[in-house]
Amino acid sequence: MNKIPSVNLLEFLSNDPKVKQKFVDAIGQAYETIGFVALKGHFLEDSLVDNLYSEVKQFFDLPTEQKQQYEVPGIGGQRGYISFGKESAKGRTEGDLKEFWHFGQYVQDSPELEAEYHENVEVKELPEFNRVGKETYQMLEKTAKYVLRALSIHLGLDEFYFDNYIHNGNSILRPIHYPPITEEPKNAERAAAHGDINLITLLMGAQGRGLQVQNLEGEWIDAIANPDELMINVGDMLSRHTNNKLKSTIHRVVNPPRESWGTSRYSIPFFMHPISAMKLDVLDSCIDADSPKQFEDITAGDYLSQRIKELGLAKK
Repeated sequence: MNKIPSVNLLEFLSNDPKVKQKFVDAIGQAYETIGFVALKGHFLEDSLVDNLYSEVKQFFDLPTEQKQQYEVPGIGGQRGYISFGKESAKGRTEGDLKEFWHFGQYVQDSPELEAEYHENVEVKELPEFNRVGKETYQMLEKTAKYVLRALSIHLGLDEFYFDNYIHNGNSILRPIHYPPITEEPKNAERAAAHGDINLITLLMGAQGRGLQVQNLEGEWIDAIANPDELMINVGDMLSRHTNNKLKSTIHRVVNPPRESWGTSRYSIPFFMHPISAMKLDVLDSCIDADSPKQFEDITAGDYLSQRIKELGLAKK
């Protein structure tokens, strides 16, 4: 496979069972092979995307000292600003060539989870920044819910299997800025090859080329979504839960050609996480003689803590 399949969520929302099943089959097949799809028919309005990119660019244009006021020590980068070069891919010592921001969950009806999660950080200089971030977060979360419902059907589970696990889930919206490259990078990339930690990742149309996906043959292919599409991929949590039936594909953001070093790149992924208590134990339906159980039992919360340490965002 040398290109990312395209699917339309409106088919899943159809009242025609055959049309709905067509979507289920298409996304299931894509996630068992390449692990990525380009999704049309989502809940994100173009105007909201434009507004968020505008706010994000204004934030990253602030002086470094101002941005660093929003960096919260001791929370593993879970909320607020994370400065340039702080995060590295698992197994890499070089920091990625990026700075980013984290919006987290807006908890409803659960004092326990409100106490567990860190508070979102308010940017004083930009009165619209947090409002637009929250609205985007909620529209991407809504889209992700329906994608997971389709995957539940594909896996032979109840359609609403994931609903209670993702309601108030520990999801993250991450606006990223890859600044202009000013000198020859020493073995560093904008984002080194990695798999995502979470259940699924929804990527708003990234501004500029650079995202590449490794297919089953080990070849790197460009992942380019149309302006009306979200790029959505399987994360490691969902791969573990399905015994690697659904593939968490390695991907990276490569450095641009030298003539484009002077340009910034912006990208805004939404990492859909479940609540920490969700058990990621391999589903019985994904174990058979040809596919013995590959992963030990673990909760989503323990797995996340383990991976944050591997990324260099928390102390081991």
